[in-house]
Amino acid sequence: MGTFVEQQIVGLKQIGLEVDLMVVNRAERGMGSYFTMGAALRKHIGQFKPDVVHVMYGGVMAERVTSVVTERPVLVSYCGSDLLGERLSGVLRRIVSECGVLASHIAAKRAVGIIVKSRNLEAALPVSVNRSKVRIIPNGIDLDRFSPLDQNNCRKKLGWSPNKFHVLFPANAGDPVKRPFLAQAAIETANRSGLNAEMHQLRGVPHEEVSVWLNASDVVLLTSLHEGSPNIIKEALACDVPVVSLDVGDVSERINGIDGCHIALPDSRDLSAKLCLVRAKGGRIAGRERVQQISLEQTSLKLRSFYLKVLESYQRRTVGRLHGDRRQDLGGIL
Repeated sequence: MGTFVEQQIVGLKQIGLEVDLMVVNRAERGMGSYFTMGAALRKHIGQFKPDVVHVMYGGVMAERVTSVVTERPVLVSYCGSDLLGERLSGVLRRIVSECGVLASHIAAKRAVGIIVKSRNLEAALPVSVNRSKVRIIPNGIDLDRFSPLDQNNCRKKLGWSPNKFHVLFPANAGDPVKRPFLAQAAIETANRSGLNAEMHQLRGVPHEEVSVWLNASDVVLLTSLHEGSPNIIKEALACDVPVVSLDVGDVSERINGIDGCHIALPDSRDLSAKLCLVRAKGGRIAGRERVQQISLEQTSLKLRSFYLKVLESYQRRTVGRLHGDRRQDLGGIL
């Protein structure tokens, strides 16, 4: 289960919703697990009796759930590759990715409600999908966990040199979609100009420790081919850490107008120049205020409002079939 799902569940419970979770373990049985989950899902729904079923990611699982669940309103969240695909992957993975995108399109047409994390993901939905059932709700940020900390203390905890310019690359360097080669080339170019930078890969770090890594860094560098609404950028802003990124997902919207944050071209020289601008300015940014509106609490309230709207829409369509009445309150989410 992804960290953002855990955080979202916490946020929903904090505002008083009852939430149950069903995890489909693809690691054990591969893609076949999605096609054999029907009986378990029906049993789960029968026991918990949720008002709304929320599928947290698109692809084959979303297609299966929207096919199996017919007596509850189903929402689907789309996060990135489930709509955009993985264009830089190998042939087999690319075929699987394209099948996943097709499954996402089918699920989007069936779902009563759709949540996307950014405007570019809304644009990636099929044109036949009614936009009135779509909401743009990015993942919420835990502002208690992510806040400015003393940079020197954080560097001591991680054993980082106090004399280098530390660049945080928030991705698996083995993922071609994240284009680590472009990030490395940008840093090498900048170092030839005297930046004295060191890149740190954020991989396998527990979420509760990410704040320390962010606060120890001078800048977060994002070079992805595509994104939805990358959490790490919002978390960096919550910590007042500068950002240099390509124009992907909603990053430009998030950092627009913040002194010390920059959108760069997908070119090592331009990325290098933007890193040097961050170094020349020095210090922190005023980013935390920008993410107040997408705090975990605010996002949870937006989700609850949308759940209610979807439930009411579903009840109107089914003329009170849901639980035999027309409830205006919201109880459980699966």
